[in-house]
Amino acid sequence: MEYHEAVSSLFDLHRYGTRPGTDACRDLLAELSDPHADLTAVQIAGSNGKGSTARMLESVLREAGLTVGTFTSPHLEDVRERVRIDGRPIRRAELTAFVERIDPIVTDRAQSGAAPTFFEAVTALALWAFDRHAVDVAILEVGIGGRYDATSVVDPAASAITTVTLEHTDTLGETIPEIARDMAAVAPTDRPLVTATSGEARAVIDDETAITTVGGPDDDVCVTDHGREGLRWGVGLSGGDWSVETTLDLLGPHQTQNAGVAAALARQIAAPDERAITDGLARATWPGRFEVLDRDPLVVLDGAHNPGACERLRETLAAFEFDRLHIVVGAMADKDHRGMAEALPEADRIVATRPANDRAETPTVLSETLGDAHPGATRVIEPDVEDALEVALAGAEPSDAVVLAGSLYAVAEARSGWTRTVVEPRIDDDPSLDALFDRASVADNAIDARQRTLHTRLPVAHARALDHAIESAGGSCWISGYADRTGPVDVVVMATEATVRRALNAADLPTTVENRLRDRIGRAGAGEVAPDWPWADDPAIMGILNVTPDSFHDGGEYDEAADAIDRAREMIANGADIVDVGGESTRPGADPVDAAVERDRVVPVIDAIADDVCVSVDTRKASVARAALAAGADIVNDVSGLEDPAMVPTVADSDAGVVVMDSADTPVDPTRSVAYDDVVRDVIDALRDPVLRAERAGIDRDRILVDPGLGFGKTAAESFALLDRIDEFHALGCPVMVGHSQKSMFEAVDRPAGDCPDATQAGTTLAVARGADVIRVHDVERAVIARDVVETAHATRFDH
Repeated sequence: MEYHEAVSSLFDLHRYGTRPGTDACRDLLAELSDPHADLTAVQIAGSNGKGSTARMLESVLREAGLTVGTFTSPHLEDVRERVRIDGRPIRRAELTAFVERIDPIVTDRAQSGAAPTFFEAVTALALWAFDRHAVDVAILEVGIGGRYDATSVVDPAASAITTVTLEHTDTLGETIPEIARDMAAVAPTDRPLVTATSGEARAVIDDETAITTVGGPDDDVCVTDHGREGLRWGVGLSGGDWSVETTLDLLGPHQTQNAGVAAALARQIAAPDERAITDGLARATWPGRFEVLDRDPLVVLDGAHNPGACERLRETLAAFEFDRLHIVVGAMADKDHRGMAEALPEADRIVATRPANDRAETPTVLSETLGDAHPGATRVIEPDVEDALEVALAGAEPSDAVVLAGSLYAVAEARSGWTRTVVEPRIDDDPSLDALFDRASVADNAIDARQRTLHTRLPVAHARALDHAIESAGGSCWISGYADRTGPVDVVVMATEATVRRALNAADLPTTVENRLRDRIGRAGAGEVAPDWPWADDPAIMGILNVTPDSFHDGGEYDEAADAIDRAREMIANGADIVDVGGESTRPGADPVDAAVERDRVVPVIDAIADDVCVSVDTRKASVARAALAAGADIVNDVSGLEDPAMVPTVADSDAGVVVMDSADTPVDPTRSVAYDDVVRDVIDALRDPVLRAERAGIDRDRILVDPGLGFGKTAAESFALLDRIDEFHALGCPVMVGHSQKSMFEAVDRPAGDCPDATQAGTTLAVARGADVIRVHDVERAVIARDVVETAHATRFDH
């Protein structure tokens, strides 16, 4: 079975609708040998905040050293997002194997009207995957209610109820007590159920089971809301013999309550220390939940889908200052539109839209409902979500706020305007037509004949529109075979530049989609780069300077400041464009270094050479980065992918560049590995969110370098694949850095790690030829030679 067939088969289960009860899911799991039987499971129920709490709990448990499986819904782009192992979606091959396994079971059960629903099948997929990966903890976000939800097949070791509001009343009951009683069924047998509810909901839950309460000073976990701190939210938590102070990436006073629930659950399951709780909560992210994507104007995406969530959106938005409010709303038909409209903040302008989902409400109905609740607002109807957001943005001043809410399906479509990548795979036999046409004295505009191959993801309606336009213009276009009616599909285009431009002129596409495609065909690399960056014109060589006793290649050689400074000057003389100064080893199994020690190692060296060369500091600690920037560093090279919550604002407050690297762990844990379907595509996807976090903080993409992390949790074969296809990383719109120097990947060609200068030089040659913007190496002189040979060859191509 092919992946697209597996996904189509899975989504085809939507035809069975939804139903209460666990029998069908238990039956399916029995056919799979009950993979959930031995899992340490956590169930999180509630009307709002379940997903945020799950992500915070996942982050805390991972900080405590556990392997964590997390099941949440819905997904934003890819169904595999629902099932994650240590933060990464399961592989395509795993999903395909699961569907192959259950396909005959589904066919058999369908004959008697007992086939599993989509949610039941995906729940089973999660439990099956968690068992295969032997996770330490499996976190399950409950779908609806508790008693009859498919996730209740597990016997939870710990559980929580975040909030209770009136929703799904046709299934759960028409009153708060009825809904609370249904949710209370997730309570574990031998631990108190954790809850942040209040009032009659808490009273009912307390009658049903023992509880650990989260909230005020009289509760088991006291939550102190410190309010907004820039683009983060401050919170203090205390629970008798423990207390923490931290900031959250997830914004809003309600998220402080969710943080309290997550901390209480974590302490029941794993007894993490205060550092794990502090850092885990601080590092947790959850896209589409009051996510700020721009600030002039303020642009917020929030999947608020019921009155309670809309109230929380209003409370959080009140912490920001703006003039006029523009609200874009797209919602499902089964929601309380009137209640949502009344709970939303007072708007000056409303744009009603409709996400690409069969269950979505029409914009006309939403516009009328919102108009009743906001009589003073100007109303606009724009059916396409991305176009609706563009309409709102076009009418907004820099001092205004634009908020999109109503459904995570609408959020997913809108968010793709920031996250969509258009990859241009390298076609090895495609000639360099620029030089060839010049030599043949062909007219300049004939360069539009260059054949381009583009790969991106679009909502189904947009994919079909592009397909029709490309085919009509004389090109070729293919759409992936899986039928996800609620998310994007893959699209591959093969056509000349002129054909793509003609097609875009004719196609009915949102402006954001059209602009991203035009941007991609109009350039070959990362786009406009400020002229003062070393990689603006030619690939830059970054020399590695380890001021450490234990780095894998040259540890101990330059751990004295004087020796390090002499080495830096040697690299500058040999042609280094950048010197990367590091005070902590990131080799597999390396011991962490205290921030004060790391600062003492790097700051004197940076201070001594900052006037002579562009300096990068290799650190994953914001406090070290601040000291290095103050000493004259120009770039922060963060191998953790911006894990320290303070790193992004530290860089944003300066004019520095930042390197964002992909790594499963930092330092790499040699006992843990990441499985990839396509390592290049998967790593591009993994880098999108940290790049977006940096950009939304005000760091332009021309100073965000992306590093795929060769050797960091990747096999030799995967590292070579990344090196060979390094040009595809320009799809992120950023300069691309490669760090391959002296690495164990070269053992695949019988060259020892740490002593393979020739293999490293060959890798440098390939990296430059493939379009890398920065090459990070120990041996600068050899790298400069390799770079100059390739660049000279490129400059003289077709001249003779």
